[in-house]
Formats: sequence, structure tokens, C-alpha cells
Amino acid sequence: MKYLLMIYENEKAAETLSEADVQRVMGEYGTFEQAIRQSGHFISGEELEPTAAATTVRIRDGKRLTTDGPFAETREQLGGFFLVEARDLDEAIGIASRIPSARSGSIEVRPVREFTLPQD
Repeated sequence: MKYLLMIYENEKAAETLSEADVQRVMGEYGTFEQAIRQSGHFISGEELEPTAAATTVRIRDGKRLTTDGPFAETREQLGGFFLVEARDLDEAIGIASRIPSARSGSIEVRPVREFTLPQD
């Protein structure tokens, strides 16, 4: 089953890290990703640009409305994700607990709903 592991952290706190700390964390992410690639769990993963680069889109009364930035003000922001293949939720949680940002932020583990579109 596929699971999306969404990585939430406080962007402001991350901006205060020293260059040495950034390099250390990036090294930890490299080690983590290599391990889940070798184990066959990795499907995809990306780091996101900061929320200042986000645009929120809504359709109201048939009109498109856009807002700069994220929709909600929160203490933690979505900073990236991994899409993984796991046997079950327990295995997905085990993988998520190894993500370096789990120590300073939070990882939301969500099953991917798989469905097939009807054929014509």
C-alpha cells in the first residue's frame, strides 16, 4: 500500500540553523533516502519551497481567486514529502519515524486512496 509521509516543520526555526547544522541535516536526509531506496520502500520524495512561494487557489461563484502564501497560518508548515510503499500502517509509521525532521517537527502519515477510473 502507498503512504504519503508529509514533513511539517517550523520554517522560521529552520531559517536560524547554522550552515553546519543545515549540512548535517541534509546528510541525514541523504542517508535516510538511500536506505529507503535500498529497502524498496521509496517511490518519490521532494523538498518544497518555503510557504512565501505558495499560492492558494479557490473557485467561488465560478470565479478563480488566488492568494499569495498558504491558506492557513500554522506553527508548522509543509516542507516536503516522501511517497513510500509499505506493507501496512505500522511499517509506514516505522519509516516515518526515521525521517530526520521527526525530531524537530512532525510527520503526517496518510494512506493513499487508490482507485481506477472507469473505462469508456
